[in-house]
Amino acid sequence: MMAVDMVEEAGFEVVEAADAGQAVELLEKHLDIRIVFTDIDMPRGLDGIRLAALIRDRWPPIEIILTSGGFPPKPNEMPERGVFFAKPFQPEQVVNEMHRMTRAIS
Repeated sequence: MMAVDMVEEAGFEVVEAADAGQAVELLEKHLDIRIVFTDIDMPRGLDGIRLAALIRDRWPPIEIILTSGGFPPKPNEMPERGVFFAKPFQPEQVVNEMHRMTRAIS
């Protein structure tokens, strides 16, 4: 919930998914999604690393931000152009990265 509030307060429109399967469904329906912010630890099915790989494969232009309170991903697990923030992260750092990503997309 904190991440959703943080992103909305920064002026971004949020589409929230309960798990990776729902995230994929939303990506299939909402072709205007440009950034995915996901935790590595996710319930049911795919974890955030596998979700990021799937996104990079199916929707290459989408920017990806990963977070985790556990271990950071190994360099070979990070998606191309992906960014990782360890928890607890500084909200302004994540928001600044999202703004940078949107400028790069434009």
